[in-house]
Amino acid sequence: MNIAIKPQINITPDGEDYEVIRQVIELISMDYRSQPSLEDISVKVGMEQTKLQKLFTRWAGLSPKAFLQAVTIDHAKRLLADEQLPLLDTSFEVGLSGPSRLHDLFVTHEAMSPGDFKSGGEALIIRYGFHQCPFGIALIMVTDRGMAGLAFCDEGEEIPALEDMMNRWKKAVYVQDPNATQSYAQQIFKPDAWQENNPIRLVLIGTDFQVEVWQALLDIPMGKATTYSSIANQIGRPKASRAVGAAVGANPISFVVPCHRALGKSGALTGYHWGLTRKRAMLGWETALT
Repeated sequence: MNIAIKPQINITPDGEDYEVIRQVIELISMDYRSQPSLEDISVKVGMEQTKLQKLFTRWAGLSPKAFLQAVTIDHAKRLLADEQLPLLDTSFEVGLSGPSRLHDLFVTHEAMSPGDFKSGGEALIIRYGFHQCPFGIALIMVTDRGMAGLAFCDEGEEIPALEDMMNRWKKAVYVQDPNATQSYAQQIFKPDAWQENNPIRLVLIGTDFQVEVWQALLDIPMGKATTYSSIANQIGRPKASRAVGAAVGANPISFVVPCHRALGKSGALTGYHWGLTRKRAMLGWETALT
């Protein structure tokens, strides 16, 4: 496996602004209970309010206030479960059950043969690139058949994230080629670019069971969530909740195959391979869109 010593970060659109955006997303996601004002946030990140408002809105597609509202609503859905109303029913009650599907990203996908997975990706050429996005640095991996991997990290963590993904297909040939992944970065994180006649093509590389679970994740509508046990029932394996959880955690195409929408039985966020702060941010971002 060839690992670049110093990965090139493809800046989309303003790399120097990323740290501010990361801080705002983390602050709102972690401190939503205190309902910080724009003034509070601007003081903590050291940026004038008007400039911060414009910067965040340009990056995230919504204002800091709207993002805070989205995160708050997301948490409220789970809190209502304490009143004996299940999380999924609660989402209907708070009006977040719209007709949108994950296919609002207009995704089409195919699974590679079990042999491709079992061989460790031998002779498979995977091109990769690092790109700034609303959730940090996105590591995108593509083959000649479509996108095979999407991971996330913060600045300085590029090499571990790359190694983590490369360990999934140890015999593949890896080529750093941000030009090959740029178009995916531009489409995935910009809702205005989601078009049914120009779908994001995915290549699912895993065991038969993993692929079955990942395909079930693609059926979860944006703005909604489900549980591991519900997925197990959906795929006809009601006793396989734990195995489903493991397959969700092994999902190589984060966000697009929305493993962040899968929750524990109690409605808790549980773990997320790329960090719970990032998972909260994703759920809030999607809630705002719906």
